[in-house]
Amino acid sequence: MADETAIAGRVARFRALMEERGYDAAIVRDNAGLRWLTGAERVFDFESAHTAFITADGLWFHTDSRYFNTFMERLGTDSAWRFDQDAIDGPAWAADRILETRSRVVAVEDSTTLAFFDDLGTACGKLGIAPLFPRMHADIARLRIVKDEEELALLREAQRITDEAFTHICGFIKPGMSEKEIRVELENYMLTHGADGLSFESIVAGGPNGANPHAQPSEYRVQKGDFIVLDYGALYHDYHADMTRTVILGEPTEEQRHVYDIVRLAHETCAATAKPGCIGKDIHNLAVKVISDNGYGDYFAHGLGHGVGLEIHEKPVFGRTYEGEVPVGSVITVEPGIYLPGRFGIRLEDTGVMTEDGYAPFATSPHELVVIDCG
Repeated sequence: MADETAIAGRVARFRALMEERGYDAAIVRDNAGLRWLTGAERVFDFESAHTAFITADGLWFHTDSRYFNTFMERLGTDSAWRFDQDAIDGPAWAADRILETRSRVVAVEDSTTLAFFDDLGTACGKLGIAPLFPRMHADIARLRIVKDEEELALLREAQRITDEAFTHICGFIKPGMSEKEIRVELENYMLTHGADGLSFESIVAGGPNGANPHAQPSEYRVQKGDFIVLDYGALYHDYHADMTRTVILGEPTEEQRHVYDIVRLAHETCAATAKPGCIGKDIHNLAVKVISDNGYGDYFAHGLGHGVGLEIHEKPVFGRTYEGEVPVGSVITVEPGIYLPGRFGIRLEDTGVMTEDGYAPFATSPHELVVIDCG
């Protein structure tokens, strides 16, 4: 069952925004926002099948028969939300709620499809009502930046599974294995040890493939002397983990050790510097400076980090253009890298929470370079 206190707190935060903006009601269809507002775990999938209607004193939710029983099982009949599976499409259902509540200013998300929006206007016209439809521009996503204790507990559990998978895969990898073989073992371990799914398609990139930050696992067979970039995460009750570790098959060369140490220095310097209220681009630029000062500035081009939660990429961001603050309670990655085309790549990533005292990573997997015995 969902934590009713946590859900009530989230709804209250959203209603405070509605009151501030002068909204009589809001229509929400984004699945991540709906998961956050209802607390219904492991219900939302790739379908855009649900519509919520929220006022200052009412919570309505429209779904269909594919999901209705699951919502009831997850939330129970005592939920503050009024669920239905009426045989009516979402726009017509929302128009009925507008008429029922006599709402005149009804906010809609800017991510709402044009088809839904057009049908909503048509349905309202048939009922003889003409409400105003101001747009919400990622407002719920911004509210989701600050995680509550229930969310943090789920994120930590997702990370626990991810850390265990790292320990397992380090004992599994052997020279001659393909990236795809390693990926299958890594993902299978997570799925059979508590994960509900995968945060994203895992990256396993050996040797020269590691120089491509988002390389897809291939038939390449890892060999002695290869760095192997492992970027992956477990999904737990809809919350994501995201971690990258770079391991090496056999003892590293002096150059390999040197480059790895630069990436580690950039990571740990940024993690130690990040404090509540820091500006996202400042921490990113610090990573760039550390790597550039050590002669590899041309080989780190992506952002330093991104928010993580119900989505794998959320706000806030450690990026070159992000001028927002990183508040207490936000969850964000730190993931510098160096990528030498045709040779190798290295990335070191943790996900952590911003506390009153600073950045606190969830991961327990080591930052030290893991050397895999080649036998």
